[in-house]
Amino acid sequence: MRTIRIGSGAAWWGDRVEPAAWNAERGDLDWLVFETMAEATVSAAQVRRRRDPAFPGYDTYLDDRMAAVLPHCLAQRTRIVSNQGWINPEAAADRIAWWCRKLGHAGVRVAAVDGGMLTERIADLADRVLETGEPVAALAGTMVSAEAYLGAEPIVAALADGARIVVTSRVADPSLFLAPMMHAFGWAADDWARLGQGSGIGHLMECGAQVTGGYFADPGYKDVPQPWHLAFPIAEVAEDGSAVVTKLAGTGGVVDRRTVKEQLFYEVHDPAAYITPDVVVDFTTTRIEEEGPDRVRVTAIGGRPRTPTLKVSIGLEEGFVGEDMFFYAGPGALQRAKLARTILEERFRYVQLAAEDLRIDFLGVDAIHGPASPAPAAEPYEVALRVAARTRTRAEAAKVGREVDAMAVSGVGMTGKRVPHQDRVREVVGVWSALVPRAAVMPRITFRES
Repeated sequence: MRTIRIGSGAAWWGDRVEPAAWNAERGDLDWLVFETMAEATVSAAQVRRRRDPAFPGYDTYLDDRMAAVLPHCLAQRTRIVSNQGWINPEAAADRIAWWCRKLGHAGVRVAAVDGGMLTERIADLADRVLETGEPVAALAGTMVSAEAYLGAEPIVAALADGARIVVTSRVADPSLFLAPMMHAFGWAADDWARLGQGSGIGHLMECGAQVTGGYFADPGYKDVPQPWHLAFPIAEVAEDGSAVVTKLAGTGGVVDRRTVKEQLFYEVHDPAAYITPDVVVDFTTTRIEEEGPDRVRVTAIGGRPRTPTLKVSIGLEEGFVGEDMFFYAGPGALQRAKLARTILEERFRYVQLAAEDLRIDFLGVDAIHGPASPAPAAEPYEVALRVAARTRTRAEAAKVGREVDAMAVSGVGMTGKRVPHQDRVREVVGVWSALVPRAAVMPRITFRES
């Protein structure tokens, strides 16, 4: 059967650039796919645009990524699908077309896929917030954005219209990988068996190095060769949807049944019904077989008809967090840290800190599991105090840093204080979900040419 090679270029906004360049240069790819959006990315981008009108609205590392991969992709005719458009895919398409011209490639057709933004209409389209049952209409005063997860079909349409590069807004992660398969093999949008298999492969690919040994290593239990040199995965996909997951030779990491199984169930609430915009995927029938070193064949992923609704990610203003930390070391470090906590608790009462939540954690002692943490077997040699408060206003959140600053000379002996070169107050954007009728979302495709 005919096969295509699809390489991963990113698993999130802050991912490394070098593995994408390796795949573009040496992966012999038909397609390179970038996934750079987490659930909070759209809302965070909206918040930044409100503060900075000059912010273009697309992935802040788009230039770095395009500079690294376009020379190879254009020379080897590797097509690109990416959701780096964030809240402004048309501007991202303009920028990519600019890069193509800069590299001396004229006539490269770049498509922007948009249309999922529903902020102004969400109260009329959605009934309840899935997580709380609260009416969506009640969120109007604090809503930052509401964007539906688009599927593969508008990307497939753009590719059919000659796009060599497609950049999108919010598209479901597996759909980015499914679209090249649908286009290359002519899969119909209701071929649930193949769409289920293709979406399952997309799910394995979407988190990049997590299937090549990233976020996997556990020394002495799950050892990974050269984890500092991890490659992003490559999928060799056949026309029936079966695939081999592999990676570039000579790179670190590993692809085996363990890495594939862990990624298969990553962020999957119901393995029998993994809902995407394109198909409902059933992972319970999956067969995973090692073909050789760093080669795992994945087959028999199931698929059922897609739902009549699309999921919408809603970003809400949820106040601010003020956060800082300071340190103690040597004999008695934990006792000094406990006294410092008492001082701060009293000081916060004195300055009337209006906090909805306040945490003072001892890093290395109880910062992760809190009261469930066992008592230290021995006196820790060093302790860091992390102080964080969630408040409704920026002014209240700023009180945390002011009080921590004072600990430098008005606190416990031998307090180690860092100089705060960064903003210690950040706005909190909560992310909630709702469902809207599929027919209410109308994707839009526009084109640029270098």
